[in-house]
Amino acid sequence: MISRRTFNKAAGLGTGAAALSPIALQGIANAATPQEAGGGPAPTVSAVAPGTHTSFTELKQIRAGVLDVGYAEAGPAHGPAVICLHGWPYDIHSFVDVAPLLAEQGYRVIVPYLRGHGTTTFLSPRTFRNAQQSVVALDIIALMDALKIEKAVLAGFDWGSRTADIIAALWPERVTGLVSVSGYLITNLAAQKNPLPPAAEHNWWYQYYFSTERGRLAMTDRQNRRDLCRFVWQTVSPTWQFDDATFERTATAFDNPDYAAIVIHNYRWRLGLADGERRYDRYEQLLATRPVIEVPTITLDPERDPFTAPGNGASYRDRFVGAYDHRTLYGIGHNVPQEAPWAFAQAVVDVDRF
Repeated sequence: MISRRTFNKAAGLGTGAAALSPIALQGIANAATPQEAGGGPAPTVSAVAPGTHTSFTELKQIRAGVLDVGYAEAGPAHGPAVICLHGWPYDIHSFVDVAPLLAEQGYRVIVPYLRGHGTTTFLSPRTFRNAQQSVVALDIIALMDALKIEKAVLAGFDWGSRTADIIAALWPERVTGLVSVSGYLITNLAAQKNPLPPAAEHNWWYQYYFSTERGRLAMTDRQNRRDLCRFVWQTVSPTWQFDDATFERTATAFDNPDYAAIVIHNYRWRLGLADGERRYDRYEQLLATRPVIEVPTITLDPERDPFTAPGNGASYRDRFVGAYDHRTLYGIGHNVPQEAPWAFAQAVVDVDRF
């Protein structure tokens, strides 16, 4: 676990660090001391500038559940496992700088494409292109089984946070620790029926766009979906100065033939506008109770993400009842692992020492 002073020292920052650019700072607030966290000090992850790496050295495929899963792997094959989970509209490249940092620490790092993304494809054309929350979590359980990974640290953002939260809540025996950007993201379908404040509704514009036929058609057109996804990147990460090449490396994942169907179903299901499958009802009923998460957890709030709730994590604090730490990343937007790879990787190493 790291204090602010330790962070500044590791990143080469002195007492004037607050005057530096937000991206250079990758600020961490409210980091617990080792005594507060209940564990010994964790190794300090190497500092790395965002964008240092552009590709993974090893890409693989494996059959798992209903999918043929594409994934990147880094680090020693017998190291403790970390599974990094991306969100929308992103892909495995969100972790292109994180993976080598964790591999240096001896972790076996697995970064899968979620269903409908990149090289992850369905084994059968007859399988319903379902993207309800429990199904995506079950995909990762199936992947762990296929890779013979009994337990892992799960670390994610956006869809990835939700997926990791669900596994930690329903299958805690499979989780060593949890790093969850934006905290507790398990969807409560009943609560989704209630209007949000206008500013919050505005941030979710694409969710409502996808509820229309016009939005669905936009996602089926290659150029339209790329333009839409790039616009989302710009609006939810206002300080991230990514270049064309960075976006294009991820945008190839949007060419998956099931991409539009998966994205549209995910957002329509959340609003109660599309049905899931009854065989998953038992999981959704458990998730509707807002189950607490008992595994060791670090939550990360990106300060410049328009979806970050006010209150420094207070809105979801009661959902985490095990060893816990919360950190705010100042000047960082929605795509935390790609914008602040050092801070994300350090959180993984720290939670593994809780």
